[in-house]
Amino acid sequence: RREPLSLVNLKKKNEETGEEEIASRLDHCKAKATRHIFLIRHSQYNLDGRADKDRTLTPLGREQAELTGHRLASLGLKFDQIIHSSMTRATETTEIISKHLPGVKKISTDLLREGAPIEPDPPVSHWKPEAVQYYEDGARIEAAFRNFIHRADAKQEEDSYEIFVCHANVIRYIVCRALQFPPEGWLRLSLNNGSITHLVIRPNGRVALRALGDTGFMPPDKITRT
Repeated sequence: RREPLSLVNLKKKNEETGEEEIASRLDHCKAKATRHIFLIRHSQYNLDGRADKDRTLTPLGREQAELTGHRLASLGLKFDQIIHSSMTRATETTEIISKHLPGVKKISTDLLREGAPIEPDPPVSHWKPEAVQYYEDGARIEAAFRNFIHRADAKQEEDSYEIFVCHANVIRYIVCRALQFPPEGWLRLSLNNGSITHLVIRPNGRVALRALGDTGFMPPDKITRT
C-alpha cells in the first residue's frame, strides 16, 4: 500500500475548478530516490553460551567483523545509518563494523532479533522449533520486513545507503519477501558469517538483489557458517 495512487484521496476536488488534481497530488506522493539496503549477518559466536549475553563473538568472529567493516568502508559510500539486532552477537558485530564507518549513527531494535519466521516447506529434520515459535517470531520478523524494506519516502531527495546487522533467518526471510518469492523457501538459502547481502529498492517499488551472502572479501580460512 505504498503505491502513490493508494495514497491519494480521489474524491477530493479543487474548490475553484471542481476538477480533480490527481496528477499533481500523485507527484507529491511519488518516491524520487533509490534505497540501498545492506543486510549483514553477524560474525561467528560462542555456541555454548546458554543466555544471549554469553553468546559473544569468538576471536575468529571478531576478525570476520573487521573484514566486513573494511569491505563496507572500501565501497566509498555515504552510509546513512546502521540498524542492528539487539542480540549480543549482532551488537558486537556492529561495534566492530562501525569503527570502519566513523560518524554513522547506530540504532538497536528488537524487531531484527533471530527467530523462526515461517515454517519451511519442505520441512527439514535438523531444525524443528515448537509451533508456537513461528507465531511469536513470525509476526515480529514480518513487522521488521514491513517497517524497514520499502521504497524511499517521497520527501527523500537523494539515494540512501543503509546497513542492517542481524541474523541468517531474518535476512533469508526478508530476501524472499522482498523478491516476492514464496517465503516458505527461506531455509534453502545459506549465509556465511559476516556476509553482505545487497538489496536495491527503486522509486517505483521494484526490488533487485545485487549480492546474496557475499564473503568473497574474506580469505577462505576465515569463512564460516555456524
